[in-house]
Amino acid sequence: MPAVREEIMDVRSDEDVMRVRQVTRQWAIDLGFSLIDQTKIVTAASELARNTLIHGGGGTARLDELTDGSRRGLRLTFEDKGPGIADVSQALRDGYTSGSGLGLGLGGARRLSSTFDIRSAPGRGTWVCITRWK
Repeated sequence: MPAVREEIMDVRSDEDVMRVRQVTRQWAIDLGFSLIDQTKIVTAASELARNTLIHGGGGTARLDELTDGSRRGLRLTFEDKGPGIADVSQALRDGYTSGSGLGLGLGGARRLSSTFDIRSAPGRGTWVCITRWK
């Protein structure tokens, strides 16, 4: 589905993670998302941006505004060239963590999104794409 508008941001610092959150919130407002839907997409964006930084060593975040007939959506794609995830199914389970977190990031982002797709392999990095529809 072609994007109406797009923006690509680096995710290389805590400030970049904050910027991803701020831009995602503004786009969700622009698209007319309810406060609840704004909170869901911003929370998912925050989790995925933080994973990109901490576990992937940095990467990019891409925002795309989508339209499908009368529906409007926001697609977020995070990509890194880090170590990758050996067992994606395990990483999506609540409580699993490869660090010191609570282990809710990937699974939480999946629950907060209308669509969720992840591709990762050891030594090849990670690509995560979510969409939230209004």
